[in-house]
Amino acid sequence: MTMIKDIPAKERPRERLITYGADSLSNEELLSILLKNGTKERSVKVLANEILNKINNIEKLKDCRINLLTSIKGIGIAKACEILASIELGKRIYLINEPDKIKISNARDVFNIMNYKLMSENQECFYCLYLNNKNEVLERRLLFMGTVNKSLVHPREVFKYAYLSSASGIICIHNHPSGDVNPSREDIDLTKKLIEIGKIQAIPIIDHIIIGNNLYYSMVENLDLFMR
Repeated sequence: MTMIKDIPAKERPRERLITYGADSLSNEELLSILLKNGTKERSVKVLANEILNKINNIEKLKDCRINLLTSIKGIGIAKACEILASIELGKRIYLINEPDKIKISNARDVFNIMNYKLMSENQECFYCLYLNNKNEVLERRLLFMGTVNKSLVHPREVFKYAYLSSASGIICIHNHPSGDVNPSREDIDLTKKLIEIGKIQAIPIIDHIIIGNNLYYSMVENLDLFMR
């Protein structure tokens, strides 16, 4: 079993990162740095490789859950939390590149800013984008998380945050983990209800977009539900 201490000092992951940069390291080496150390029975290299073997593809690391990591002998809650925190930071850094005020012109714009956030979710998530009168995003808020089959959405929550952000319009977004972006009857009924409340509250629902499998479905583009 190769231990980190058995590797020449200049070739150890941390030293290679310092000398050559993080992008020069292998996936195993990057995970080894996050894990910090192994156990008496299992080196940090073994633990890193077992994580990679469990997920099969490094891209799937973003979907990793704490129970998968802690199922590996030698990885406890603390190590698992550090890895998951690093993954989440990476996601947030990726999203920081969005401009402070994103202007929404069409459903594709919404898809472009929401797909990355929803693509790895295994249950339905219901978001709202709250827009000003220039169609710029004031706030993006996750309102509900449901099961794979349904999300229980309460209209009062949708409009409460519209008032708090002084929004002039709302775009609703949710994902279908199955990948089928066609709206269900429940999706359509909910949208109709929100549209009616929006008319009363003078805060219109601009669109309801379903995202799944790198595709999207815009209700305003496909259904005759909205005032144009």
